[in-house]
Amino acid sequence: MVTAVLLWIAGFLVVCCVLIFARMSYEARLHAVTHSEVMMEGLPEAFDGCSIFFISDIHKRKLSDKYLQEFQGKADWVILGGDIMEKNVPLERVKENLEILSDIGPVYAVYGNHDLKADPEGLAQVLRDTGGILLRNENIRLERDGEEVCLTGVDQPLTKRDGYPGLPDLPDSDTEACRIVVVHDPAWIRYAPNKPDLILAGHTHGGQIRLPFFGAVRLNAFYRKYDCGWFRWYQPQSFVKLPQMLISRGFGNRRVALRLCCPAEMHLIRLKKGTADKLK
Repeated sequence: MVTAVLLWIAGFLVVCCVLIFARMSYEARLHAVTHSEVMMEGLPEAFDGCSIFFISDIHKRKLSDKYLQEFQGKADWVILGGDIMEKNVPLERVKENLEILSDIGPVYAVYGNHDLKADPEGLAQVLRDTGGILLRNENIRLERDGEEVCLTGVDQPLTKRDGYPGLPDLPDSDTEACRIVVVHDPAWIRYAPNKPDLILAGHTHGGQIRLPFFGAVRLNAFYRKYDCGWFRWYQPQSFVKLPQMLISRGFGNRRVALRLCCPAEMHLIRLKKGTADKLK
């Protein structure tokens, strides 16, 4: 009798492990796109209703043209939040991914820490070959119907000791321009006394493995606070009163292609002019 009970328990545990593993593998291979609407008080009228397709931390994964075909023509810009590749990922695969993304809209990208460890020069060349623009501590003007938004790419430091640089200066005539900043690691906010209108970041993978009630199991205190999703601050002394930040869980995976309670994601972000009193 005891043996039978033990065998039943062992069988039950095996089935649970198989189901959990299958779920983790499924979450890691998703091509899910999270839809968001962000209210921005400083957004020019001409940009009201524009959309950004944001993807971060591709690593070694392959994008699917089949899944992303429906987004062609639905985004005004495609922004890559770094870790577009990693060591031992062939540049041909990177090129195929970038060609798929360039069919959605004009591509802008920043380096992530794994890009710098892999082949930054090769990645820069592939971006140029596919029509993308790499932003390294520089601003670019997005224009629409005579109005402008400043897109700023913050460069990833080689080591944590190097620290992040400050935001590149805007021309005197543009100091109050609406500004979107893309940076790989959200730890950059530690170096930003006054945050811009919108920050897009990745790097954390949302912890990749998250337990119910406990959250991410392998993130330090800062990243447990800023792990994934939307964040907002109130800075009454700044020109931008309510800056906002999105940290993506990322599309790819680190070390193993497994996730738990933290599915892979991409983002379609709709920009709306208005007070940031809520996020959808």
